[in-house]
Amino acid sequence: MEARRAPVLRTADWARDAPEIARLCWGYRRALVEATADRPEIVADYYGEAEFAALIDRLPTLHAPPGGAVLVAEGATGLSGVAMLVDRGDGLCEIKRVFVDPEAAGQGIGRALVVAMMSLARSAGHRRMVLDTMAPLVPAIRLYERLGFAPCPPFYELPPDRADYILFFGTDL
Repeated sequence: MEARRAPVLRTADWARDAPEIARLCWGYRRALVEATADRPEIVADYYGEAEFAALIDRLPTLHAPPGGAVLVAEGATGLSGVAMLVDRGDGLCEIKRVFVDPEAAGQGIGRALVVAMMSLARSAGHRRMVLDTMAPLVPAIRLYERLGFAPCPPFYELPPDRADYILFFGTDL
């Protein structure tokens, strides 16, 4: 039996990684669609297909250093995970689009990406990290809570009919 090589976490190299990051992002969107089958309008509103394709094209700019970043997990067969950071100003940052390819699930890649991003954010001068997630994403919520994230007020305007479905978390760095 061949030993599985542990993924290496590194900053994205857009020239090389863009197609694989796009693949992971589309996987992230598919996972959201599946998890929110009871509320399909939410993914349609936040991540409509055309808007999501345009978003993927803008990722290098949206998450550019020094305040932003994109981390990837690279295994023997390519990228298996991704996490993104955006600067929200005044020492606040947001971690976004944390996703692990289902074929690589259960290896601790998601946790490693979040922990590494927290460290990177701290090094970049951010003092607090926030995120939003959806109520059905229970494993992600549990991970964030284990890493010290706690419920926090919304950091963007949320329609009242989504207050029970879009959840906000934050932690001091």
